[in-house]
Amino acid sequence: MPLATLEGPAIQAAHAALEEALKRFPKESAGQCAFSAQALEVVIGQEAGWYFARVNRRVDRCPGFGPGVTGLETDWFELYAISPDGDITRYPYQP
Repeated sequence: MPLATLEGPAIQAAHAALEEALKRFPKESAGQCAFSAQALEVVIGQEAGWYFARVNRRVDRCPGFGPGVTGLETDWFELYAISPDGDITRYPYQP
């Protein structure tokens, strides 16, 4: 896993995006690896004081998932914008 140095606000923005993405999973799937933070990664960027986060699903990090995964979207992602004040907004898209 690559290491990176992140400033505190970038870590807070990434965490906020991760928490928002987790809220969108079905409640009945709680406890399953594919619907947990273990199966997610956050890519974070900054522009003009705003943070932009893409939360990617990585079911390959879960035991038992590999080539031929069925029933899950392996290209699932969520996009978020985090304002300088900490407000978070989900980008409304339909994949």
